[in-house]
Amino acid sequence: MRRMRMIGKLVTSCALCLMPALAKPYQAQTDPEAELRMGTALTRAGKLEEAIPHLLAARGHVKEEYAAGFNLALCYFGTQRFEQSILTLEELRLRGQNTAAVNNLLAQAYAAIGQTEKAFTAFQRAAALKPTDEKMYAFMADACTDSKQYDLGLRIVDLGLKNLPSSARLHYERAMFLAQLDRFEVAKPEFERAIALAPDSDIAALARTQELLFEDNIQEAIRTAREAISKGHHDYVLEDLLAEVLIHGGAMPGQPEFAEARSLLESAVTQKPNYSTAQIALGRLYLMENRPAEAVTHLEIGRNLQPRNPAVYTSLANAYRRLGEEQKARQMLAELKNLLENTQKNADFEPK
Repeated sequence: MRRMRMIGKLVTSCALCLMPALAKPYQAQTDPEAELRMGTALTRAGKLEEAIPHLLAARGHVKEEYAAGFNLALCYFGTQRFEQSILTLEELRLRGQNTAAVNNLLAQAYAAIGQTEKAFTAFQRAAALKPTDEKMYAFMADACTDSKQYDLGLRIVDLGLKNLPSSARLHYERAMFLAQLDRFEVAKPEFERAIALAPDSDIAALARTQELLFEDNIQEAIRTAREAISKGHHDYVLEDLLAEVLIHGGAMPGQPEFAEARSLLESAVTQKPNYSTAQIALGRLYLMENRPAEAVTHLEIGRNLQPRNPAVYTSLANAYRRLGEEQKARQMLAELKNLLENTQKNADFEPK
């Protein structure tokens, strides 16, 4: 699945972003419009935590109330405060600002906390307003992948394909959701359809590689991905996928395959710094090379982007321990324990 982090794409595509301003430490302003400009600039720069107090100070006191509210919801979403994001977005809707962007982000937030029916209802509203916006379906598909809501993801792409039946991207996403649901025989024609619709695209290269991996044809998948990359398909997801296949296949430091995996991951994070999967994989690779300081850099980026991934904390604890920072190592293990306990509590309360 093209697990592109939604925050970077949403911030880039948001037409609400106002005049840019230089990021500074937060200081209370007497001018709410200045607060909004600062909050918007920080949001655009990806400094979501820093943006929040400025946007809060602006809300209720500026002409562009929609911009203040939507950017605040975006910051809450990006800092994993999904309930606050939902409250902010629902408030915008009640005020008549029931836009496709609001409903799309609302659907993603509901998916993140497991409220799938509310997520689907919100997304239906978004799709009704922009039925042929392929990127909107892709954003939601990514959200479903991140939250492992594969059934919901399948419903989303099925809705998208009613409006965009020739979308190679959506056929690929449908294939991936079906495969994740152990329905590979149904997924296989979808992979083939994606390839046929865009035979020389990055999506086709991904579809060919993923199809082979689900068939356990690892060597052919490696060959296919390498060939695609050699032909110029330097898609960061494909590069990350090939690198992780090489590592899981047993590549070790000192081997050519290991150096290849390192180069691929370094390229992937350069192309897309907010792609958490590649950041975490590169951090773990550096740890295998006994480069703990560099490992920490990438693992911490990955943790900020994907704080609910248990594997990050184990690797970070290992890296900090190698650096002699025992307190930070213990902190990572404590956070891992809390994460696992909360995950278990949520599972215990799921309806049977």
